Amino acid sequence: MKTNKININSKERSQKVDRTTIPFVLSVTFFIVVLISLGGLSWWLTQHFIGQESAPVTSVVISGEMPYSKRTDIMTAIEPVDLGNFFQVDVNEVQSKLLYLPWVSSVAVRKKWPNELKIYVVDHKPVALWNGEFLINQLGKVFQADMTRIKHYLPNFFGPEGTELLALKNYRDLNTLLAFNALKIDELILSERFSWQLTLNDGVTLNLGREERVERVQRFMDLYPIIKAELKAKKITEKQKNQAVDYIDLRYDTGLAVGWKSVTEITSSKNVENKHSNHFKSVISVKSLT
Repeated sequence: MKTNKININSKERSQKVDRTTIPFVLSVTFFIVVLISLGGLSWWLTQHFIGQESAPVTSVVISGEMPYSKRTDIMTAIEPVDLGNFFQVDVNEVQSKLLYLPWVSSVAVRKKWPNELKIYVVDHKPVALWNGEFLINQLGKVFQADMTRIKHYLPNFFGPEGTELLALKNYRDLNTLLAFNALKIDELILSERFSWQLTLNDGVTLNLGREERVERVQRFMDLYPIIKAELKAKKITEKQKNQAVDYIDLRYDTGLAVGWKSVTEITSSKNVENKHSNHFKSVISVKSLT
């Protein structure tokens, strides 16, 4: 009887060993298969990328906000960049080349596998001419570019170097105020002594001086309709009939002074673009109109 018990116990232990060994062997086998598969995939990818390593960029996609820059400008600028190897194309080099273009404000460059280079360009937005040779963008930055590409009107700003932002801010503020009288600034001049002069779209020049610009423009807006009404009603002196306002000097604590020019001069000044020549010399005080 003892011998039978020993045999039964031996069988039970053998069965237990078999139950634990089979899953273990299967797990090890699966793990080995996975390793072999990963190794094979890694080798295939390596060989694939090595084979693609010398593939060139064959597509350049250009987009963005470019009312002034042209595709030919972009392609010419990146000609020195080696596009013969997709993986070795330096997007920073492409970006720096494009930022040298005069109309370009910002650039984003990225590669799209397997053979595409994507370029997004944003041009400067010019808001004014600066000192006759340069342009100011919407952020007050001065740049120089081909002005023949501009097809819309731009006002003229003149001022000392470094005052571009100041000129732009005052232009926007004063233009907003003048718009209530359907007027806008054609020319803005800031002198070396920071004295302000505006020429409006109706040809009238405003001398504002250095202080209280907003208050003086507001005074002009209050009194300018009165001046024009008096002129239209011919209630000023006989000598000043058929005259138009040339300039208004607002550099007074109260009131203003008006300079006149003849109507015939207005026509001739448009032809020669010199509205200040031979203007009527007399100056009247606002008090004489009230």
